[in-house]
Amino acid sequence: MNVLFVCSRNRRRSPTAERIFADRVEADSGGMAPDADVPLSVDQVQWADIVVVMEKKHRSRLTRRFGRQLAGRRVICLDIPDRYDLMQPELIDLLERRMAPHLRGRTAR
Repeated sequence: MNVLFVCSRNRRRSPTAERIFADRVEADSGGMAPDADVPLSVDQVQWADIVVVMEKKHRSRLTRRFGRQLAGRRVICLDIPDRYDLMQPELIDLLERRMAPHLRGRTAR
């Protein structure tokens, strides 16, 4: 399963998610903002089976920008605000809890 994690600038939340889930799924991440460290691309969206956004505003922006490419892809919103640092333990715990229902049965590769 290819899982794409999306936040605003790809500096804290989505790179953290990419790192912690990489042992269970094929993971990638990108950001919606023009100054994102890794700006989200059409290729990334087309690669993904599931797109995971951190906030509702990311889902709206994603749909406006990549609506056609999202066809047939599940989009999940984790509702995780931008107030955590990269790899912060509280962020990791929150990501694990919010992603758990979507990764049931997935173990380390």
